[in-house]
Amino acid sequence: MKTFISFLPEKKQEELQAITKNVCELLGDDCEMIVLFGSYARNDYVDYDQRTEYGVRTYFMSDYDILVLTAGKENGFAVTRKLNRVEEDFYRGRHHSMATPIQFIQETFEYFNKAIKKGYYFYTDITKEGILLYDSGRQQLDEPRELNYEEIRDLARQYFDERFERANSFLRSAKHDYNDDDFKMASFHLHQAVENLYFAVTLTFSLYSPKEHNLFKISGYAKRHTLEVAKAFPRDSDEEQRLFQLLDDAYVQARYNPNFAVTKEDIEALIPKTELLRDITKEVCENRILEHERMVGANNNESTSELK
Repeated sequence: MKTFISFLPEKKQEELQAITKNVCELLGDDCEMIVLFGSYARNDYVDYDQRTEYGVRTYFMSDYDILVLTAGKENGFAVTRKLNRVEEDFYRGRHHSMATPIQFIQETFEYFNKAIKKGYYFYTDITKEGILLYDSGRQQLDEPRELNYEEIRDLARQYFDERFERANSFLRSAKHDYNDDDFKMASFHLHQAVENLYFAVTLTFSLYSPKEHNLFKISGYAKRHTLEVAKAFPRDSDEEQRLFQLLDDAYVQARYNPNFAVTKEDIEALIPKTELLRDITKEVCENRILEHERMVGANNNESTSELK
C-alpha cells in the first residue's frame, strides 16, 4: 500500500493531514490504520462539476473516502460519534457546499482482515489502490483473495434482487399510507425505499453497502459509482433541498416525533422522485450485471483458448 499523497495539491494534502491528526487524537490507541481510497487515492477526483441534463441541474464533488480501522476497544456507535465530530471540526469555518465532503468507513481490523481473506473486492480494492495515512504498527494486513468473475456476478445479482425488491415493497407501503392519509408513515416508508435503492447501487457495483441511514451520505456513496442517481433528487433549489431533508429526517422523526409535520403535497412530490430513482437504479444495476456477465464470458473464452 502506498504511503504518500504528494501528487495531490498542497491544500488537499493539508486537509487530509488535519483530518488524520484529528481522527488519531479522538480515537487514541483504538486507531490502528487510516487509509485514503477512492478517487483521491487514484488521482482521478472531481473538485467540482455542475451540469444540466434533461433539464435537471446536478452537481458533483468527489469525497475524501477514508477507511478507519480500529482495534475494537470501543463499539461502533462510539467510534461513529467521534468520526462525526471529526467531520464537524473539518467543516467549521468552511462553506459547507464548497468544502470537500468526507466519507468515513469504519471497521475493526479483525473484520477487515477476514473480509480481504474472503475476497470481498470492495475491501481488496482498497488494499490495492489505498494510501496509508496512518499506521499504528501494531497490526499486519493479510493477503487478499481474489474473487472470480462468476462469484462477483452472482453476488451482484443476489444483492440487487434483494435490495430492489425490498425497495419496491417499501414504496408500495408508502402508497398505501398515502391513500390512508397517513403522510408521516408514508415518509418513513419512502425513506426506506430510497435507502434500499441507493444500497442496491453500491452493492451491485462494489458488493459493499455502508452501515448508514443518513440519505445525504448514502447518496454520496451511490453517486461515486454513477451520477445518474443524482437526477432523482437534484437538490438544486431550496424546495428540493427541503424535500430531501424531510425524507432523511423521516427515518427517526416519522416514528418517534409526534410533532413531525409531513403534508399530502410533500408525499405527492416525493413519490415520483422515488419512482424515478427506482427506474434509474434498475437500469444502471442491470447494465452493471451485464458487464459482469461479459467478463465471465470473456474469461471462459480465454480459458478455453488456453486449453486448445
